[in-house]
Formats: sequence, structure tokens, C-alpha cells
Amino acid sequence: MSPSEAAPALAPAEQPGRTITGMSAVLLPHTADGAVDWAAVEAHVGRTVAAGLTPAVNMDTGYVQLLGDADKERVLDLTASVTGGSFVAGAYVPDEPGAAFDLAGYVAASGAIASRGGTPVVFPSHGLNEHGDDGWVASLQSLGAELDEFIGFELGTMFVPYGRIPSLDAYGALLEIPSCSGAKHSSLSRQLEWDRLALRDRVRPDFRVFTGNDLAIDMVRYGSDYLLGLSTFAPEAFAARDRLWAAQDPGFWELNDLLQYLGFFTFREPVPGYRHDAAIWFTLRGWASSDATPVGAPRRPDSDRAILADILERLEAWT
Repeated sequence: MSPSEAAPALAPAEQPGRTITGMSAVLLPHTADGAVDWAAVEAHVGRTVAAGLTPAVNMDTGYVQLLGDADKERVLDLTASVTGGSFVAGAYVPDEPGAAFDLAGYVAASGAIASRGGTPVVFPSHGLNEHGDDGWVASLQSLGAELDEFIGFELGTMFVPYGRIPSLDAYGALLEIPSCSGAKHSSLSRQLEWDRLALRDRVRPDFRVFTGNDLAIDMVRYGSDYLLGLSTFAPEAFAARDRLWAAQDPGFWELNDLLQYLGFFTFREPVPGYRHDAAIWFTLRGWASSDATPVGAPRRPDSDRAILADILERLEAWT
């Protein structure tokens, strides 16, 4: 019986006391004149490491689709310098609708990350996602044969128009690629992620399912790890929450609820607007001088600032 023929997985048993692996997609702050605020970027990468999370750069949270090659390279150099090479980064290849899978482009993008000590996260593209499940699997198999290690990435269309959530059968084929050590799942669906956890547990227990569900950050209760954009708002609070879970401390629930409130608010439609909320949050915390965003990135109304300030005040009691 193929994975897709199995009944949908029920919520797995909780795993209290488990050590959670946390990766945080780092916001790329901008100055009021529209330039990347490199000092703020460096400080936040360092802040993320100090909290105990792995920085994930050149992801959607870092506006990778809007960056030029020189800026993407500078992000990698800066992150490698701050972390000593312990980071992950989006291997992004720009293309157009109808494009073929650009193996050479992905190998080059992944190599730029690996040469600095990082692990590539295979960012979606038209060429990767527009050719059905068989094409998706074949593309990742060909890429996996060229790389020592990579992290897959299922990204829903609520984040990018060229996103794709493949079938469970296709996901099962991904688990068979030896160089793929894990995959970020961003469908915002508990059920789809539970199905993946159940399959993972049956066939490859060492494979990491990184939840990207900013609307259900407690998926870590069931065996997911995480690679979240929401955690860039408060890496120290996420790390504190993770420690509470490992210690089986009931404080986990209250802190998780507050962080989830932040997630529900900031990841409302249009979902990519969460990055502007993050920029506002950075100004409230004194982490950036401006809430500017790149041209083309959706922005939130000014009324968000007061709500974010209220959540921040509550959160500061925990950290």
C-alpha cells in the first residue's frame, strides 16, 4: 500500500522531554532609504545564535527572491563569519513560468552555501514545482546526487505563487534520497504534517521534519522540529519555550500560547505581510532603525504597531 492509500494519520503521541532542534529564518532589515541594514542583519544573526537557534538566511523571511546576487553572497559571508559555518540558507534559483528544472543553477547556489559551511535549503522555483510529482522527485533526485547534504522545502502557494505541496507518495520518495537530511513543511496544515511525521517514523526515523506552520507552532509536541519565520521576532523566547518542553515544565503552554497569538496576528492574509510586521517589531525592540521593506513586499497598516507593542510587553515578562 502506498503512503497515499493509507488513512490520514491521527495526531501522533506527544513527546514530552524531547530536545527540539530550532532553526530561525532571519529577517533582513532595511534602512529608511531602502538599503539593507547590514549592521542590523549581523546583530540579529548573532542574536539568533546566542539564543541557541540555527540561523536560516536567504529564505522568504530574508527576501531572497528580491535580492541581487551580490547581496545574497554578502548575506552568506556575514552569516558564515558570525556562526563559524553552522547555518542553513536558501538555495534560490530565479526562473519564469514554464521553465525546466535548472540543475546547474541549483548546484551552484547550493555550492555557494556549502563552501561557507552551511547547509542548503532547496528553495522552490517554477522549474522545480511545475512538472508534477514525478518531475519534482526526479529533480530532487538529480540534485541529491550532486550534493553531500540538503534540506527539502515544501512551500504552499499562500507564500509564493510557484509553491507546491507534493503528494505523500512524492514525499516518501524524498525520504529515499540519502543526501536529503530533512525537509521544511509549510502547508499550514496540521493533517498534512502529521501524515509526514507518521511516514517518517515508519521509514526513516532520523529524517527531520521541520515545521513551517506558523499557525501551529506546537507541532514540536509531536516530533517536528522547526524552521520558522515567526521565530525571527523573538529567538530568545522560542529557545526558552523549547527548554521548557525539554524540562517538561508546564510553563511551555503559556509561553507557546503567547507566541502563537503573535503568529496568528502576523501571519494573517496576505501571509507575506508578516515580514513588515517583523520589521515593525524590530523597531519596537530597538533592533532596527526603520520598518522599511523592499519594493514589492506587502506592508501592514499602521494600526499593527500598537497590537505588536502590547504582545511585546507581555512577552518581555518571559525573557
